Amino acid sequence: MGLWELFVIALGLSMDAFAVSICKGLSVRKCTLRHMLICGLYFGAFQALMPLIGYLLGSQFESLVTAVAPYIAFALLAFIGINMIRESRGNEQESANDDFSARAMVPLAVATSIDALAVGVSFAFLQVNIVPAVSFIGVTTFVCCVVGVRVGNLFGNKYQSRAELFGGIVLVLMGLKILLEHLLG
Repeated sequence: MGLWELFVIALGLSMDAFAVSICKGLSVRKCTLRHMLICGLYFGAFQALMPLIGYLLGSQFESLVTAVAPYIAFALLAFIGINMIRESRGNEQESANDDFSARAMVPLAVATSIDALAVGVSFAFLQVNIVPAVSFIGVTTFVCCVVGVRVGNLFGNKYQSRAELFGGIVLVLMGLKILLEHLLG
């Protein structure tokens, strides 16, 4: 997997966290560097940790599923992407909560990174070099979330559903690319 494909996946995965970061930015009257760094660090760390866990789990089963790995990767990425697209079309809004404590941030970080766990499993099947991959995903998410808090504070709800829609489309397209590369050689 090349750097460009990894960047596109990292950007797609970070869109849920970006949307929640926008909400966190909405929740504060005055956005500070501290608010932006807290969101970036929590979401970036969990977006890096979850694919690593998924990779380690997937590596245990790699020999059993090597022949069907591209199909599994496609199915996982397409499922996650379609779910994100569906959520972007829904009317329910994320709640704006101005609590930036670990008690508030850890559940949000876990919830927004569950899809990254499944991507990590697909990375194991595709034999991706996991350390640079999870580092890249974590840094990309960090940057997106730092920007997201600021964007939320400046612009509000306007971009939240678009971010989820974009992320979902990206993941579906990456899954399709993996499948087509396998089928077409």
